[in-house]
Amino acid sequence: MKKSLAQLFVALLIAFMSTLAYMYTSEFYLPFENKIKDLMFKARGEIVGDKEIIIIDIDEKSLKELGQWPWSRDVVSKLLQNLAEYEVGIVGLDIVFAEPDNSSPKKVFQKLGLSTQGVVDYDALLAETIAQTPTIVGYVFALSNDGIAPESSPKSNAIIVEQNRPKSSSLVKPYRTILNIEAIQESAYSSGYFNTIPDNDGVVRSIPLVMEYDGILYPSLSLEMVRIMLDEKKITIVYDDNGASHVELGETMIPTDFFARMQINYRGKQNSYRYISAVDVYNKTEDASHIAGKIALLGTSAAGLMDLRSTPFDSVFAGVEVHANAIDNIINADFIAKPIWSVGVDMASFSILALLTFAILLLPSAVLSFISLVFINAIIIGVHYYFMVYEGAILHTFLLLVSVNALFVLGQAINYFLEIRQKEMIKGKFASKVSSAVMDDLLSVEGDIFAGKEREISIFFSDVRGFTNLSEAMGDPRSLIHLMNAYMDPMTDIVIKSKGTVDKFIGDAIMAYWNAPNEVENHADVAVSAALDQLHALRELNEQIRLNPEFKNAVLMSDKKGIPIIDIGIGINTGVAIVGEMGSSSRSDYTVIGDPINLGSRLESLCKYYSSKLNISNFTKEQLKGSYIFRFLDLVTVKGKSVPIEIWQIHDYDDALETPLYNVTKEELEEELKIYHHAIALYKDTKFSEALEIFETLDANENKTNKTIYSIYIERCHHYIEMPPINFNGVFEHTSKG
Repeated sequence: MKKSLAQLFVALLIAFMSTLAYMYTSEFYLPFENKIKDLMFKARGEIVGDKEIIIIDIDEKSLKELGQWPWSRDVVSKLLQNLAEYEVGIVGLDIVFAEPDNSSPKKVFQKLGLSTQGVVDYDALLAETIAQTPTIVGYVFALSNDGIAPESSPKSNAIIVEQNRPKSSSLVKPYRTILNIEAIQESAYSSGYFNTIPDNDGVVRSIPLVMEYDGILYPSLSLEMVRIMLDEKKITIVYDDNGASHVELGETMIPTDFFARMQINYRGKQNSYRYISAVDVYNKTEDASHIAGKIALLGTSAAGLMDLRSTPFDSVFAGVEVHANAIDNIINADFIAKPIWSVGVDMASFSILALLTFAILLLPSAVLSFISLVFINAIIIGVHYYFMVYEGAILHTFLLLVSVNALFVLGQAINYFLEIRQKEMIKGKFASKVSSAVMDDLLSVEGDIFAGKEREISIFFSDVRGFTNLSEAMGDPRSLIHLMNAYMDPMTDIVIKSKGTVDKFIGDAIMAYWNAPNEVENHADVAVSAALDQLHALRELNEQIRLNPEFKNAVLMSDKKGIPIIDIGIGINTGVAIVGEMGSSSRSDYTVIGDPINLGSRLESLCKYYSSKLNISNFTKEQLKGSYIFRFLDLVTVKGKSVPIEIWQIHDYDDALETPLYNVTKEELEEELKIYHHAIALYKDTKFSEALEIFETLDANENKTNKTIYSIYIERCHHYIEMPPINFNGVFEHTSKG
C-alpha cells in the first residue's frame, strides 16, 4: 500500500511537472521534439514532389560551360528569355543581384572614360527581360544588426492585411534589406524574400511566410509566387491571443506558428523535384514539355556557391529546393502544424499516461511491467507518427516519452528500494523461523508478503508434559535453560528443514505452521511427518540427556516417576487462517490468527487428557496422502464451539518398524487398534455393554499403547448404561481446554 501511494504521488508529480515544462520551458525540449519529428520524416520516407514544380539549376555543369558565378547579366537575361519561350508558368529567382554587373560593356566604357551612347547595358537588359517575363525577383532580409544603414524598402504588389492583430506583433522583424540593384528591383512585377531561418541545430524546418520591415508587411518568395499564380490580390494574417495563428490565401488556410512560420512538410531528400541544368535552358536543348506551364525556381545546387541547407532528410540540401517544398505545401494544402487542439491533448496525455504508467508499475512482474512500458512507448510514437504523417498534426512526443519513462524509472526505483527494505524485513522476521532455502524463496517473492491474506495452513503446537516437575527437579535455572535449549534446537531444526515456519516459543511450547509465507506442497503431510520426526528425535535426545552430568537431577526425577525425561504432546490442525504482519505500530510480527489456530492449540492441550503424543483433526486427516497408523480418539465439541470435530491420534509412520515409538511390534499395535476401533463402533451404535467389555480387556493389557483412552470410554460406558442417552450421536463436549 505504501509503495502504491508513493508511486501514485510520483505519477501525479511528474504529470504536473511535465505540464509546467510543456508550458514554460519550450526552449529546453523543442530541440528534442524537432529531432523526433526528423526521425518521423525519415520513417515516413520520401514521397513524390509536385511535378508542376521544377528547379532551373546553376549546377556544376552550367558553371563549367558558362563560367564561374556570377554570370554576366546578359547570360541570365537570355536564360529568362528562353524560359519564356519555353512558355514557363512563372519563375522565381532564388538569387539577388545586389551589385551592378561590372562586365557590362557600358560599365567598361564608363571606366575608360568613353562615350556610352548605344553601348549595351547588361543590367538594363536583365531588367527589361524581367519586366517582360513572368519573373518574380528575390531578395534577402538581414535578420541581425550588422551596423549597416538600412536600404530602401522592397517592391511588392501583395496586399497583406491583419486580422485581430495584437498591440505587439509577433512577426519576424528584420534590420535591413539586401535588394537587387534599383533597375532590376523596380522592373519586376513583384518580389519576395528567400530567407530561410534554421533552428538552433542548423536544420531548416520552417520558413517565415511574412515579415514586418519598417512597419510594412512583405511576403516570402514562395508565398508571393503562389499568390500570383492563383491570381489572389490579398494575403491575410490571422492572430489569436498568443500571436499569428494562420495565413489565408484565397480559400487556402496555411497554419503557422506564432511568428507566422510555416512548418515545411518535406517531400524527401534533395531531387524530390525535377532539376534542369541552366545551361540546357540557355542552349535550348531541354525538352520543352519539362518546362511549359511549370512553376520554376532559378537557384543553385553547386557546393561552391554556398546555397546549401540542412533539412530533416539531408545535411546537404539545395536552398532553392526548400522553397520548392514550401510552394508544394501551399498549392496542395499539404501542411504539418501544431493544431489548436493539440495543447489540450498534450496536457491531458501527461495525466492519462502517468496514471497508465502507474498502473503498469502495479503489475506483479517487472518483466511484464517493462514489456507494457515498451508497448506504451510504441503506442505514443505510433499515434504521434500517424497524426503527423496522415493528419498533418504535430503533437509533443519528447516530453510525453520523458514523463512516462521517468515515472517508470522512478517507480521501479521505489520498487527496488522498498523491495530491499522488505527483504531486510523478511530476513529480520524469518531468519530464525525458516530454512535458508525457504528464505531464498521468500526473498524472490514479488509483492508484499507481509500484507494480510487468507491462506490454508497446517498449524502445529507442541508442549512439554510435566514441565513444572521438570523445572523443580532441575533446581538450577541455568541448567534448566540449557536443557530447554538442548530440546528446542533439534525440534526447531526439524520444523525449519521441512520448510515450516517457527512462529514463536511460548515458554516450553512451540508454535509453527506450514504453507505460509511460502507455499508448501502437501503441507498437512509435511506437518505430520515433522511431528513424527520430532517424536522419534525426542527418544534419542532423552538418551543423550541421560549421559550429560548437568542434567542428572532430571534423570533422577524421570527414573523415580517412571516417565521420560522430556515428554511432549503435539496438536496439528489444517484450515484457512489469516496470515500477515500484525501487532502495534511500535512492535509487530508476521503471524497467523483464526479458528484453525485455536483448534490446533486445543488439540495439543488434549494430548494430556487422551494420553496421546500426536493429535490431529479430521480436517488434517482428510488431506493426508501418506501412510500412517491412526487411532480414532473422540468426536467432540471443544469449548466455545458447537460443530463436532473428530480427534485422531497418529501413532507412527505405517512403515516405522526399526525405531517404533511404542514398545510393541507393528503387528501387536495394529491388532490392538483393530479391536479398539471395533469397540468404538459398538459405542457409537449405543451398544455400551458390549463396548465396555472390550475396553476393559484392552485396558488390562500391560503393553497397551495408550494408558488413558480405554479408561475414558470405560467411564462413559458405565455412565450411559446407568443413564441411557436420548438421540445419542457419540459427541462429547469438552468444557475445558485440556
